[in-house]
This record gives sequence, C-alpha cells and structure tokens, in this order.
Amino acid sequence: MTKIINRYILREISLPFFMILFVLTFVMLMGKILQLMDLMVNKGVSFIDIAKIVFFLMPSFLIFTIPISLLISILIGLGRLSGDNEITIFKASGISLYQLLYPLALASAIAFLMTAVTSLFLVPHSNHATKSLLFNIARQKASIGIREKVFNDDFKGLLLYVDKIPLHGNFMEGVMISDKRITREPVTIFARRAYLVSDLSSLTVTLRLENGSTHMVETNLKNYRKMDFSFYEINLDIESSISDGKKAITKDIKDMTFGELVERMKSPSLEETLLRELAIEVNKKFSIPASCIVFAILGIPLGIRAHRSVKSRGFTIGLFIVLAYYILQLGGDALVETRSLSPLVGTWAPNVIFGTVGIYLFIMAAREKPVGFHLGADFLKRLKGSGAKVKDRS
Repeated sequence: MTKIINRYILREISLPFFMILFVLTFVMLMGKILQLMDLMVNKGVSFIDIAKIVFFLMPSFLIFTIPISLLISILIGLGRLSGDNEITIFKASGISLYQLLYPLALASAIAFLMTAVTSLFLVPHSNHATKSLLFNIARQKASIGIREKVFNDDFKGLLLYVDKIPLHGNFMEGVMISDKRITREPVTIFARRAYLVSDLSSLTVTLRLENGSTHMVETNLKNYRKMDFSFYEINLDIESSISDGKKAITKDIKDMTFGELVERMKSPSLEETLLRELAIEVNKKFSIPASCIVFAILGIPLGIRAHRSVKSRGFTIGLFIVLAYYILQLGGDALVETRSLSPLVGTWAPNVIFGTVGIYLFIMAAREKPVGFHLGADFLKRLKGSGAKVKDRS
C-alpha cells in the first residue's frame, strides 16, 4: 500500500516538474535567441554550430531551473492532492505527513544529484566548450569573411582592405589597415602580404603582416611619422565580431571545475578580492544543489494547504519564494565581496534561513498546529474584539 502511494505522489509531481523545467529553460534561452539569430543570419554561422551553442548553454540554465521546477511541482502536486481532499484521506487512513515525506525526499535527492553533477562537472566544461566553439566560429569567419577589394569593419577599431586573395586562401596580398584602437589619430598600415595565425591555447587570432609600413599624421597636421617593417603583428578582437561578451583569453572562474578552483585558491600571493570570488564559486558548487532539498522541505507544508486555484497558487508562491531566495543570495554575495561576511556564511545563509523556516512549517503541519502568522492573525482578531467590547461598555 505504501509503495502504491509513493508512486502515486511521485507521478503527481513528475509531470509538472518536467513541464516547468522545459518552460523555464526555454524562457531563459529566449534571452540568447536574438544573439543566436544574429550569428546565423548576419554572421553566416551554420545551424549545426548554433545547435551546439544551445546544447552547451543548457547546463548553465539547468542549475537554476531544476531547483525552481522541483519547488513549483511540489506546490502544484500536493496542492492538487490537498484540494481534492486526498491528503485528508491519507491522514484518516493512518498515513502521517512524515510518511508522505519519503517519495518527496527521493525526488529532492534525485534533483540534488542532477544539479550537483551539472554544477560540478557539466557547467565548467560546457562554458569552456562554448568559448572554444565561439573562437572557432570567429576564426573561420575571420578567414572566410574577409573578401578581396571590400572594406571589412568586423573587427573593433580596425578597417581592413585586401587587394587580392589567392584561390587557396593561405595569405592575403596588398593589405591596407586603418587602426584606431590605441591613439585618437588613426594609424594607416600598408603591407604586401598578410597571414591569419590562430592560437587555441590563448583563444586569439593574430594578423601577421610582412614587408610594409605604418603611417600616422597628428591632428594638427604638423607631424608625420612613418615606420617600415619586415614583420608586424596585430591581435584581432574576434569576439567583438560575433558577440558583445567578455574577451575569452583565459579561463574564467565560472569555467573552472571544483578541483581547479581549490588549486587556484592555494596559489601564493593571491589578491583577497580574487580569493573571495573563488571561495564564493567553490561554495556555490554545493549550496545551489542543496537548494533542491531546502525547496522540497519548504514546499511540502505550503503545498498541502487546500485552495481552489491550485496551479496559479503554486506558481505564485513558488516564484515568490524563488525571488526572495535569490535576492538573499545576491545580497550575501555582495556582502562577501565587500568583506562584511565570510564566503561560507554569505553563500549558505539563504539555505540555512529557508531551511529553518521550512522545517518549522513542516513540523507545524505534521502536528496540525497553526503556524506563527496564524497565531498573529488570531491575536489581531482578539485585539479588535476586545476594542469593540470596550466601546460597547462606554
């Protein structure tokens, strides 16, 4: 009998979980859709590469959507059971709320493992794979997008003109460049030949010029400078040609695995600001997955309260809890970065606070006792009643 009830409860929360997970992940992906469409339509990126980018972006969304989906699915599933008086029937049959905890604990444990694996392994590797893929796309675009006898302004601060490109495309001839990146006065560069050289280790593309000269005229037109060279290299800002993101030269903190973060923290002469950022990321590797358990504990007592509009109520309460949780998390991160709190306290405070509230509400619901805000409401009613009696006596 118990196994049947456990499977029944799991089935009630499984369907809403996967539906909400799909919707939330799709909504978060919509924020990147315009940028991805620009890559496909205006930058000539293939559909396969776009699909790879979407696939690599999924883990960074799932670490947030899995806990949120679990919370809302518990609120909807238990709300439906409570609204149809099935929770009351369970209690009348001798099944306590503690016994109903087993299938929900299993669901939260599975969600915890999914989020932990995503946070510890999938997110770092997918973030780095995304940057590598964007680099490869930009490198191909740099070689393919440059056409002869056409001015190219895809690279930030550079205007590039090529007179001739051989059929094999290994080099360019008759190159002219207007460089505005360093000084206000543009530097004009002429070169007989140029090569594109890419470095996967540093994710950079360099334009290597041969046998040319640089020319610069000051604004007042009084001074003119010329420099002849045999070899001259220009680093191309390839990422600005495909997105407005940060430059991916080195591995970012969010791209590091747990072992890499710990190893980086052990390095000597590390700045305190960077050390705190690393400590925040290390703790988040575990605090975000732990939110699955916290949300499950908090969702059980809130979900069993009967209400007619079960789904809308579940969404509203769930979104309110998630909003409060992540606001508290952002506040904790800010306090850690300003040295007001330790990284351990700042990152784990939301779980401790919401977990404590959830345990209290769960115990009160299991004992079928009113919680604190119900007692406060009763106190206000009694206070109003006593005030009315005083007026009648007067």
